[in-house]
Amino acid sequence: MPEPEKTMKTLSLLTLFLMSFAAHAGDEVTTLLKAADRYRTGSDAMQVETRVSTFKRDGQPDKERLYTVFAQPQRRSLVLMRTPSEAGQKVLMLGDDFWLLLPGSQRPLRITPSQKLLGEASTGDIATMSWAEDYDGTLGPQGPCPAPDEARSCRRLSLQSTRKGVTYARIELWLGEKRHEPVAAELYVQSDKLAKRARFVLDKSGTQVDQMLLQDELSGQRETRVQYLARTPKAVPEAWLNPMFLARNPALE
Repeated sequence: MPEPEKTMKTLSLLTLFLMSFAAHAGDEVTTLLKAADRYRTGSDAMQVETRVSTFKRDGQPDKERLYTVFAQPQRRSLVLMRTPSEAGQKVLMLGDDFWLLLPGSQRPLRITPSQKLLGEASTGDIATMSWAEDYDGTLGPQGPCPAPDEARSCRRLSLQSTRKGVTYARIELWLGEKRHEPVAAELYVQSDKLAKRARFVLDKSGTQVDQMLLQDELSGQRETRVQYLARTPKAVPEAWLNPMFLARNPALE
């Protein structure tokens, strides 16, 4: 075989190998993210009773809000605000679009997933519970988990958003080595600034995330605690996922 032809064949084989390796690595990241997502949701259609609490710099409780989140397939969620001071307010997420619905208003208001609800908890933090649908990336080596879990072994994933309607453009995520449960994350905004650090606390059975602890990195490092009080399989009527229907029908229950 002439030398140029042998060179071209070698390059073609190398290209095929690299493409196959990249595809396998991408599949592995997706598999890990789906496993991690199951710790946060557990089903395609869920009703999640959620409490968000903020704390002062000395660790004393500050404020608290209650939300009912209906997480539905195809990246759709409806958030009902339950605290008396916010009664009747709703947030609807359909793909990349977010709306805020206020009592007495016939017009849904467009908002962003980074819109704050309480403390460091944004609408995206509450309404979206799937990494596998929103991110891809690369898988790093095995190593110690971040503090205070450094005695455990984790896999690190460097994630980039695949769509515009997400709260964080980039995430550095640590999953437990054996079960692939979420342990910690660094959350970066569009400017690539580190906005928050998150830690995930499992329930006593070790099968679901019980709490997400958010530490603000931009203004004071105050902690916001997101607690998942109850999860129930629940598919809502399609009409509930229409912003105009919600505006015309403020009382759903």
